[in-house]
Amino acid sequence: MKNETIKILLVDDELDILEIVGYHLNKEGYQVFKACNGVEAVNKAKVVVPHLILLDIMMPEMDGIEACEKIRALSGLENVLIVFFTARGEDYSQVAGFEAGADDYITKPVKPKVLISKVKGLLRRLKQSESTENRIITFDGITINKDQYFVEIDNDKITLPRKEFELLCLLASVPNKVFHREIILKTVWGQDVIVGGRTIDVHIRKLREKIGDDYIQTIKGVGYKFVV
Repeated sequence: MKNETIKILLVDDELDILEIVGYHLNKEGYQVFKACNGVEAVNKAKVVVPHLILLDIMMPEMDGIEACEKIRALSGLENVLIVFFTARGEDYSQVAGFEAGADDYITKPVKPKVLISKVKGLLRRLKQSESTENRIITFDGITINKDQYFVEIDNDKITLPRKEFELLCLLASVPNKVFHREIILKTVWGQDVIVGGRTIDVHIRKLREKIGDDYIQTIKGVGYKFVV
């Protein structure tokens, strides 16, 4: 993807942040769209269908957590990259963000060069994901369709947020292999992303809620494996 074809939705109730961050993103050649609250973000996301959303948490009318959940529920936006861009760096808000379906978390204040570097890293992983050979992984009772980005369990089709899907694909890529937590973080979230220690646990819990408890086994103190 060339930069000029990439659409970024920037959501923040502080106009100076919209102006400054928007300027630097525009300077890199990205198409930048702006919203100043959660309601506007959801409505604009429907129209724009962005590749990446930088989303503040504390906003009027609708906060970022609720906006993220609503965007994730929209058809065609299940796999958009959503990154919380906020001054709230506490663990509880990070966990709430990941539970809502966020892919990453950037804490303000951040230098423009650092922000641009993180955005490039996220979009690079998106490009790599899109260019990966499409495959269908099938086991007894479950099918993982990497081409159409869905999971089918006993003929029930389930659409997962991007990180949950990538995590499931990683574990299922080598059934019964124990993936260490460090490898999971590096592979699914990348080396340039700093996330809390509970990030994997949150995503595993949400995966189990959707596909059941039988497929993913916890290896205490080590990591997880996909059981067939």
